[in-house]
Amino acid sequence: MLRVLVVDSSRERAADVCAAVALAGHQVAAVLTNAFDLSDQVLATKPDVIFIQADSPSRDTLEHLAIMNRDCPRPVLLFSQDTDSAMIRRAVKAGVSSYVVDSVPPERLDALVEVAIAQFEEFQHLRTERDDATRKLSERIVVDKAKGLLMKARSLTEDEAYHALRKLAMERGRKLADVAQDVIDMASLLL
Repeated sequence: MLRVLVVDSSRERAADVCAAVALAGHQVAAVLTNAFDLSDQVLATKPDVIFIQADSPSRDTLEHLAIMNRDCPRPVLLFSQDTDSAMIRRAVKAGVSSYVVDSVPPERLDALVEVAIAQFEEFQHLRTERDDATRKLSERIVVDKAKGLLMKARSLTEDEAYHALRKLAMERGRKLADVAQDVIDMASLLL
């Protein structure tokens, strides 16, 4: 059973979505009439999935969705009548996992939710890989700079400078990149 946050300015449509969610065996965590405090509501209700129903998503809705996606990401299904490809692209960029044109019959709801969750999980995995690669590259740059400073100051080879940094990191029980940053910081004070 999934907890679903429903966002819809129309009470009638929201009631229909809530009924479809219940028929699919899921629980409605909350119903919002707009996305203005979406991040706060997501943190308060901790939904597994967010359903947003809109004739055409407004710029404000997409901005609040992007903030929520940055701060507390969740799979988002957006149901809309807007078929404009630029709008669809803006919605996906804001964090929509699945953009569905028209309303959804309850019997298709579970399949759409599964697709949205799979898309969301894949995107989160790619984001994590990107962040790890960026972090490793930054650390590598810092270590290389520290090696260069040691090579110049102590007339060491690159291998010797690396081993000196590594030994210092092990002795202090710290990450190599942190020790390398300390070397760079100290060198900037001395020069």
